[in-house]
Amino acid sequence: MQGWLLFLFFPTTTALATTIPPPLTPPSCKMSKTIKEIFPKPRPHWVGDGFFVHPVFGSAAFTSKISPFLMFDYATPKEFPPTTKQLGVGRHPHRGFSTITLALAGEIEHSDDKGHRDVIRQGDVQWMRAARGIVHDEFHSTSFRDKGGTMEMCQLWLDLPKDRKMDDPAYQAILDSDVPRVPFDGGYVRVVAGTHRGVTGPADSCSPVELFHVVVGDDQNSAAEVDIELTSPRAHNALLFAARGTLTLQDHETNTKHHIQESQVALLNRDGDAVKFTASPDAQIILMGGLPLDQKIVNHGPFVMTSQEDIEQAFDDYYSGNF
Repeated sequence: MQGWLLFLFFPTTTALATTIPPPLTPPSCKMSKTIKEIFPKPRPHWVGDGFFVHPVFGSAAFTSKISPFLMFDYATPKEFPPTTKQLGVGRHPHRGFSTITLALAGEIEHSDDKGHRDVIRQGDVQWMRAARGIVHDEFHSTSFRDKGGTMEMCQLWLDLPKDRKMDDPAYQAILDSDVPRVPFDGGYVRVVAGTHRGVTGPADSCSPVELFHVVVGDDQNSAAEVDIELTSPRAHNALLFAARGTLTLQDHETNTKHHIQESQVALLNRDGDAVKFTASPDAQIILMGGLPLDQKIVNHGPFVMTSQEDIEQAFDDYYSGNF
């Protein structure tokens, strides 16, 4: 059973979120990255007893092809009735990476051995840097358990550079109102990490990373299909995920259209400095991007290091109480 670290909730309406005026002249001459691979939709499984997830990266998880990202679980919308039972994932350790959680619906309560305790609600983001070691748990909040409702979220594992893996752990709770929005004709982009059209997100990452949440449509009506362009620096990996709706990417060199279905992700080539696609009405999209880390990936359970010796040391430290 794998643990989670960053929670980002996808909002349907958030009046307090910071909205950035669109640029006077939208970008139009950037070169779009092309599709390298579309991963098949994976079979879901339970994480603990609170999260029914699709392991989106499939066999590409924990490989250099998606660096700096390691793993991605998507919990599709699921109804939970009111209960007195504590549902979720109990106490477990992490070392060597950060967890990022994005949620579309529901509430998660987090606590860890460093004294952090927080409830993450729709629109919020939890960014936890495990680094040298942290022990935490994640459960449906008491309020959510009492009332019941829909739970939907994503969780990413983000690798840390080798020289940052033994830093002190850190926890960043990012409220929905702290995430700037960059509007476009037919929706908006929530900039969690990285920079889009001159707007930089609040997340504190240890290497260059982009994490954008794109919402098509608004509170009053659904948009028609809309063309979207996102910033993605040249030489960065980029992964485009359709949480809701479908996406179409046009390869202008081959005049081929590629379709990304709901719950699928596409890995893009590192050429180009933008990601251009067409989204269906009411789509919600996650762009994950970042500069690949030139280092080995050695993972075992809740630990991700760069050598087997470091993995063994992590287990020794955890079981001897030296986390």
